[in-house]
Amino acid sequence: MTPDAPKRCSITVQSTPAVVDDLYAKILENLKENEFSSDDIFGVHLAFEEGFINAVKHGNKMDDTKTVKVEYSISREKVEICITDQGEGFSVDSVPDPRVGDNLYRPDGRGLLLIGEYMDTIEYRGPGNCLYMAKYRQSGHDE
Repeated sequence: MTPDAPKRCSITVQSTPAVVDDLYAKILENLKENEFSSDDIFGVHLAFEEGFINAVKHGNKMDDTKTVKVEYSISREKVEICITDQGEGFSVDSVPDPRVGDNLYRPDGRGLLLIGEYMDTIEYRGPGNCLYMAKYRQSGHDE
């Protein structure tokens, strides 16, 4: 692997929220190696955590006999992450807008909105059980 080649990883884990921190630690290490700014790292962290927890909670319905597959590629220019659960999938259009009506007062339902705010690209692939997201490096590393 050349120094500028993207770091790629694919891992399948038990569908439980308990593994999210260990998974993100690996991504964080690679973001730092590629000198992503703290703002970029914060956004990727938030989006990854939301996406992974959504896969466990909504996709796999908290069934710890199921798995979640996480694939990522990190280069100096961007990070790409794909999170795939074993659920039936969903249509993003069926998710209520958390900024409208009574949804404003709900304590949940803002994850997809946050992912969209912090990542440059988001796509729902397959039947809706695969979240692809990408973040382009916005600035240099922190001084």
